[in-house]
Amino acid sequence: MNKRIIARLDIKGDNLVKGIHLEGLRVLGKPEDYARYYYESGADELMFMDVVASLYNRNSLQDIISRVAREIFIPLTVGGGLRNIDDIRMALRSGADKVSLNTAAVANKHFVSEASRIFGSSNIVACIEAIKQPDGSYLAYTDNAREHTGLEVVKWARELQELGAGEIIITSVDNEGTGQGYDLELIRQVSAAVSIPVIAHGGAGKLEHLKDLFNDTNVDAVAVASMLHYNRSQMDINPSAFNKEGNIAFLMSGTGFSKFDTTSIPAMKEYLSSEGVHCRI
Repeated sequence: MNKRIIARLDIKGDNLVKGIHLEGLRVLGKPEDYARYYYESGADELMFMDVVASLYNRNSLQDIISRVAREIFIPLTVGGGLRNIDDIRMALRSGADKVSLNTAAVANKHFVSEASRIFGSSNIVACIEAIKQPDGSYLAYTDNAREHTGLEVVKWARELQELGAGEIIITSVDNEGTGQGYDLELIRQVSAAVSIPVIAHGGAGKLEHLKDLFNDTNVDAVAVASMLHYNRSQMDINPSAFNKEGNIAFLMSGTGFSKFDTTSIPAMKEYLSSEGVHCRI
């Protein structure tokens, strides 16, 4: 089966942002512009995550998804601030194909099973934000890794599958945004524990990291952010396009990109294909 390349877009307000360890969010651009570019470049899917939704008790991606869905025709996953069945229904009606649940799933495990029963497991994606502990174990966190749950990651992944989740996104908070590569041990443990598709997120900085991920684990897909965003962000910058939440000092500085390979989705897929990893060209 083809391995999927998913472009992940973290959203704060109306802006695309990126952080390190899911913190220190910096504005990079307008999500619609990036989404359109990734779609035209051959992304298999797009993932939109409101990274402050749970913190501010809000759910504000509907307008963005509605605009994006009018001109983009690949699967869209939406996450952040989805707390009840009506939130999921609204996200799907806005144009999302799938929704991602984390905080609400931990708060009420039956929410996952209810959502899967109503909308189908193929529409329900469970997100796990994992942090490695001093003893080598991995625990799950919520609220963009702000809140400790006490749940052991592999056990929680198995339970999410039993509850009806159709896919799992596993994020290494320790590696996210660093460009130092994936936590392959974490991803191996999760992908070996479940039979549903697993999407890896957090750590890619070089093309070799993607090759190692697919060769050394059983993941079905990868959600990439920094490697793609930092390449795209240098193409055009219009300071007047940002609202009051758009602190673009980092974007205008042009710094902070050197540790990431300059690449694109076509380049990723061509490289992976040359290394024997099957993906849709």
